[in-house]
Amino acid sequence: MKRLDATNEAIELIKQLKETHGELMFYQAGGCCEGTQPQCFEKGGFFPRMNDVMIGTIEDSEFWVDRDLFEYWQYSHFTLDVTDGFGAGGFSLETPLGKTFKIHYRLFTQEELEKLEPVKRME
Repeated sequence: MKRLDATNEAIELIKQLKETHGELMFYQAGGCCEGTQPQCFEKGGFFPRMNDVMIGTIEDSEFWVDRDLFEYWQYSHFTLDVTDGFGAGGFSLETPLGKTFKIHYRLFTQEELEKLEPVKRME
């Protein structure tokens, strides 16, 4: 069972960004200075911290989650989506296009929890 999916709109935007910027990565912080929205960077443009968690990939782009946020949301499925407008994080690659990535969460069922793929932690 995957921990991460994306809407068709998010996938199309990722493809568009990859044409311009090459390989991408995502980072979902827990708030404060980074905001609470997923940030999209050129691959290697952000360095996950020790014990941050990669919960999956979208269009071959790694999706990292802040280690503390993951502790709260480890029982949740993430769906990456996109909306019009400017989010809190001005460093994300979609911002100049007037778009903002966002996450929808839902809790896993007990059956899903038993079938979850393992996560990768930054070492």
